Amino acid sequence: MKRSRPLVVVVGLAVAGLVMLAWTQTWFTVHLDHSAAVVKTVAADGATVVPQYTAVAIASLALFLALTIAGRVVRVVLAVVQVLLGVAVVVTGISALSDPVAAARSAVGSVAGVSDIGAVRQVVTRVDVSIWPVVGITGGVLAALLGVAVLVLQRSWPGPSRKYGDAATPGSASAADVSGSHASDGTGTADGTGTSDGTDASRTDASRTGASRTGSRAPVVRDAVVDWDDLSAGVDPTAGDTADGRVRTTDAVGSSERRPTGGASDNEEHREQH
Repeated sequence: MKRSRPLVVVVGLAVAGLVMLAWTQTWFTVHLDHSAAVVKTVAADGATVVPQYTAVAIASLALFLALTIAGRVVRVVLAVVQVLLGVAVVVTGISALSDPVAAARSAVGSVAGVSDIGAVRQVVTRVDVSIWPVVGITGGVLAALLGVAVLVLQRSWPGPSRKYGDAATPGSASAADVSGSHASDGTGTADGTGTSDGTDASRTDASRTGASRTGSRAPVVRDAVVDWDDLSAGVDPTAGDTADGRVRTTDAVGSSERRPTGGASDNEEHREQH
């Protein structure tokens, strides 16, 4: 039962393709009165008779593709939606099959020049029904049954993979890394507590201090003129950004806040840092 999901998905895609195929074929061949129309017959395809089929088939295709990565709750919702889509296909097909003249009214009206359903019925002498309405209705029945099958079988299906499951809990990986590091360096005991309260406290303080330093440091904003002067003097302009822990800011040329560039002491300091 756990391996039934690929089979259900493949069958669902095939059923949706069957409904789409029925939508593209000729459903009714309408014969017209010679005195009321120029042509003798009009072919009404599924796009004219049941235009809803294309939207339902595309929705069903997307639904079965979503089942491959959906969780348990989402699978239940998708199964209910699939049942409704199948019922819509069946109801629409039966409605068109029960009254072919009304379903093909737009096709007949474009040829005979009439739009009222009464006038359309007067110019129609006979309607030949193909097998494709039955194919479309059968596809709707299968689609609804597949929705019910998903409701029954999805309980035994595995959940989404780590690629999709861990995205909802971004803190789980960091918590696992922290617990793993404590276990590897031997600071934990059998009951899960640390071996020394002072050691744990010092580590916590150190991590907080490092986090505060990292979070308080502003991004480096460079001054193109000052950097060019440093390069002309043979000094790496980026060396002082991380070595002295200070952050440079960019200002207009000639501003009083610009870092001096021509001093020999600054150049000597940069060379010592390299």
